Order: sequence, then structure tokens, then C-alpha cells
Amino acid sequence: MEKRNELRSSAPLLDAYLSYFETTHTPFTIPGHKQRASKIDVGLGTVVDADIPLYGGLDEIKLTNQTLKKSEALAAKLWGADFARFSTGGSTHANQAVIFALGQPGDKVAISRTAHRSVLSALVLAGLEPIWMSPEIDSATGVPIGIALTELQRVLKENPIAVLLTEPGYLGTLSDLKPLISAAHEKSIPVIVDAAWGGHFGFHEDLPTHVIAQGADALITSVHKALPGYSASALLLAQTKYLSAERLEQSFETTHTTSPAGAPLASIDAVRALLQTRGSGLLGKLIENVAQFKLAVQANFDLPIFLNPSDFAAGRFDPVKIVLRVQQLGCSGVDIERALIEDGVRVEMADRDTIVFLATLADTEADFQTLEMKLVPILKKLQGAPRESATALSWSVIPQIATSMREAYFAQTEMAPAESAVGRISADLIAPYPPGVAVVAPGELLTEQIVSGLVASQKAGVRIAYATDPTLKSFRVVKPR
Repeated sequence: MEKRNELRSSAPLLDAYLSYFETTHTPFTIPGHKQRASKIDVGLGTVVDADIPLYGGLDEIKLTNQTLKKSEALAAKLWGADFARFSTGGSTHANQAVIFALGQPGDKVAISRTAHRSVLSALVLAGLEPIWMSPEIDSATGVPIGIALTELQRVLKENPIAVLLTEPGYLGTLSDLKPLISAAHEKSIPVIVDAAWGGHFGFHEDLPTHVIAQGADALITSVHKALPGYSASALLLAQTKYLSAERLEQSFETTHTTSPAGAPLASIDAVRALLQTRGSGLLGKLIENVAQFKLAVQANFDLPIFLNPSDFAAGRFDPVKIVLRVQQLGCSGVDIERALIEDGVRVEMADRDTIVFLATLADTEADFQTLEMKLVPILKKLQGAPRESATALSWSVIPQIATSMREAYFAQTEMAPAESAVGRISADLIAPYPPGVAVVAPGELLTEQIVSGLVASQKAGVRIAYATDPTLKSFRVVKPR
């Protein structure tokens, strides 16, 4: 109780949320359930009665108390930013907001091919065009390990107005960021980092430093992924030397809901306070638990079956990321996932060669012991002859651009059978999900590698998302003019 009170006292939005339920209210405003839908139906009430809005909930309708602004200022100070906004629309919204604040339609941006679909969708909406940067691939593990300085230098020659990076990548690896940021800043080009999976960075000495501390101009991070916040809660933090604070503010409001829910906002504030007051200790325990879990499972097998910080340069891998290298076991990650689901365990992602387990501050030592107890027998049962490390389709495709993303998105289209879609221009963004990294984007050619790879991945049990025809028997393509 004492620790909860301590957290509440240093988190204005959390205090406002809890205070709401400690006082009597007779609301004649939205939301329509008015925190008493249980009087209509118990089940509905269970879902919505704890939902309070920002307007007329966490603050007055006119935002008289400026509770949100106070909390955002605390976040800006903690991360060393001069701009901070809390989003109830996830990192997707925060990515959109930053991209809408850049340049004018037709401008080009340098972007990592590991970018999440939300970034690509935002480019379409904003009318910006990508200059793709391909990540380096680690030959030993087959995983992307970030953008090389030479790759950035190549695209800087095309005069992009911004550099968009995804750090860490979905598998926990990072670029060597400081040289990239310095190279961009030499040309007064801002560096925006989608750090959706790196919200915990910078709060323990064994974790990578967060990107604002490394000189990046904007950091977008989810508070509900690696951190214990409410679903779709996210942070946008920025330094405004190379970005316009006014455009950021307008773009954020343009793309955000005008009815933000209170619980996600309060959770962002609470998680910020948690990191500030107890983050180092909690993260230290998590790092210890993850390391012990990997050692305990690894002891049952000869070949290395996890990605570890020692596989990469210092500071280039998230030590709390649990990535199982299934090819070392000679079985299918999808088959392992199915067996785990039958035993009550769900994983973050599974494909043929990889399984990702998401570990957070909410996981206890007992949770890891339970996972070990359930995982090891399954791995032993399914184990076969090791396979060569392979690079997943999302990381291995080299895009062939035929027209702009925006033109393809708004073009006249038709459905083409899979066998005749090869060589046509895709009108869809198609990606395995998770992680939501595009295999093909609007305006790019559908190659044999893409079509056959997507079909094979789907047959192997991977969810292929965002295709107009989810069966992949046909593909939506741009009509010839």
C-alpha cells in the first residue's frame, strides 16, 4: 500500500483517476455509460464502469487543472526532452503525428525497411516518399542488426528531409545510433526513432541508453509493450532543434482522438513515475530473471537456442528480449506455439524459425519457472536435426519501387490471381503480423520471392495481414493505364 501511495503522489493523472472514484459524481456528459452501466447490465458494466474520460474526468471539461500538461512536463523532464505528449492511440498515432509534422507532400525521407506498417501508412497520408535503407543481417543468426553508417550516407545523398529509424527492432537488436545521428545532424536533418519496443531503455545500467540521450530528435514508444501500461498507451518525446514544436502539436491533435480515455493516460503517468522512482530496481530483477530463464532452458540443449547480448556488440541488444532460435532445434516455431497454447501459454510471435516471448516488469520469477517447466518438454519432444539460420521474409526482401506509395494507394486497382500477380504493382501493404513489417508496400513490384514467400509463410501457420484477399489466392494490383 505504501508503494502505491508513493506512486500516486508523484503521478498527477494517476491521482486524478483514483480520486474520481473516491468522490461522488452526477455526470451529464460523455461517456454515455457514466460509470454505472452495471445498473443496465452487469457484463457491460464490468467492461466500462472503470472508464473515465480526460474531459470531465481526469480534469474539468475546460481542462482547468491542466493535469495532462503537468504530467507530460514530468515525462519530458525525465527523458530529457522539451516536448512530450501522451497518446491513447498507441505508437501508431505517435508515428503519424511526427510524420505529419515533417515537410510537404513530395518530400523524401530516409527510412529503415524494418519500419512498422504505421510509419508507411503515415507516409501515404502525408504524401512523403521513402528512401529505403536495408538493415545489416547477422550471418550467424540471420537477424537484422540495424542500419550501417554507410547505408545512411548513401541515402543522405538524395537529400531526405528526415531519417526514420526503428530502434530496437522487433527481435531486440539496435543500430550503432550515435554515428547515424551525427551524420544526419551534420546536414541539419532530424532523426525520428520508433522505439515502440524500447520504452524501458535508459533506466538501468545494463540496458541500452534511450535515444533522446543519444541525440535523437524524436522518440516514440509504447507504454503497453515492454512497459506495464494500458493497451494503446504511448509516448511522443522530442527535442525541437530540428523539429517544429508548433507543427508537432498541431499534427498530434490532428491525428488523435478528441475523446481520450482516462485509463491509458493515467497509466502512462503511472509508468513514468514507476520508472522514475523504482525503475532501476525492477528492471534489474527482470534482467536477472530473463538471464536465469535462458540459462535454465539452454542447459537442456547443446546448440545455442537463444539470442543473447553476447551475440552482438555492446549495447546493441535488449537483454530482456527472449528470442528462441527454433532452427537450432530443427522444428517449427508454429508447432511449438500450438503446443504451448494447449498448455495455457501464449507467445508474442512465432514463425518457422523464431519465437518471441515478451518479458516485462509484470513477470515474476515464478512465471519464468512455469514457462521453463512447460517449454523444455515441448522442445525436447519436437526437436529434430538443426537447420541453417535463415533470414525472415520481412528482413530479406529488397523493395523494387515502380511508383509512389501514395499514387498506388489511390490508383484504380484490380484483383490478379497469385500466379499472374508477379511483376504487377502492389496496391496493398502486406506483412506478417506480428511484427507488422512490410514484405511489400503500395507502389512496389510483386516478385516471385514475395508472392511465394507470403503463401509459404501462411501455409506454415504465420498470420499474413492487411492483404485485400486474406487467402492470398489473389493480390490487389494497380490497373495499367
